[in-house]
Amino acid sequence: MDSRIREHAEIIANHSVDLQEGDNVVVDAHPVAEDLVVALHEVIGDRGANPVTTSQRTGERQQRAYLRAAEEGFDTPEHELALIENTDVYIAIRASDNVTQTSDVDPETQAAYRQAHQPILEERLSTRWCLTQFPAPANAQLAEMSTEAYEGFVWDAVNKDWEAQRDHQANMVELMDAGEEICIKSGDTTDVTMSIDGNPTINDHGEHNLPGGEVFTAPQPDSVEGEVLFDMPLYHQGREITDVYLEFEGGEVVSHSAAKNEDVLTNVLETDDGARRLGELGIGMNRDIDRFTYNMLFDEKMGDTVHMAVGRAYDDTVGEGNEANESAVHVDMIVDMSEDSVIEIDGEVVQRDGTFRFEEGGV
Repeated sequence: MDSRIREHAEIIANHSVDLQEGDNVVVDAHPVAEDLVVALHEVIGDRGANPVTTSQRTGERQQRAYLRAAEEGFDTPEHELALIENTDVYIAIRASDNVTQTSDVDPETQAAYRQAHQPILEERLSTRWCLTQFPAPANAQLAEMSTEAYEGFVWDAVNKDWEAQRDHQANMVELMDAGEEICIKSGDTTDVTMSIDGNPTINDHGEHNLPGGEVFTAPQPDSVEGEVLFDMPLYHQGREITDVYLEFEGGEVVSHSAAKNEDVLTNVLETDDGARRLGELGIGMNRDIDRFTYNMLFDEKMGDTVHMAVGRAYDDTVGEGNEANESAVHVDMIVDMSEDSVIEIDGEVVQRDGTFRFEEGGV
């Protein structure tokens, strides 16, 4: 087995989920990620923990078959919920043999399925959880890379000094935690402001998400004003969505468009009331992620980017007494900040054209 796979497993166990003796562990992985699953089982066995392996979250082929065959309307599966209720550690491994496997499943069916599984998502988030990536050939193909090159890209971004990354990102956390209003401007197409007053900024250094490499918080839901063109594409429900445009008034999306698969975007925004408001603002800071790969787990961490998510706000990013945006969805979208762009906090520029003011050559 490639030694980088074992290193990946050790980082998950030691850094991301703090694996302990006696822990009940669910490893949720596509079969193509079997090598990492095996490496994790070695570590789990060595620590005296108890593993169960599923492919419920990432087995796209069986999920497609089920959703296309099922009648409308879904109930929360109590047996799956019971499994997570008895879980201490939840490890989800992204990997695919076909990244568009669910592209012919009706978006409304997928939205209804997600809503029924919302209690399970909430329960997962109460565990010591980690979401990571195995460099499968289909993901390499989507990134337009050879499998070997993609393996190097993934493990360079994952197997790194996360304490040093945390210290670097702490500079931006300090600026955001002291601020009240943040403004994102990029070219002539993005000019949006929002209040982050009283909401803590999270320093993501590879714990819940591996790789980490961002700082993020929740906007106050009613405070978002302006317009954003998300000029980097995303894959959602097995479909590519490009050039997403959102206009906000009073925190709510009042106008939207997309150059490709606008109907998928519309279905996201119509999921529930919270899907038309922002639940996250994140700043990418992982310089080892230096190219776009159509994988949000990596792309949102890329240096010179900002991402915003419509939908659910994470509890840890909502301050005491502040409103938390609730939704069954959380869909991230990215703005390229490398040129003709600024981030301002309370009127002061803290990043220009991708360079932070605390970095060499910064503003």
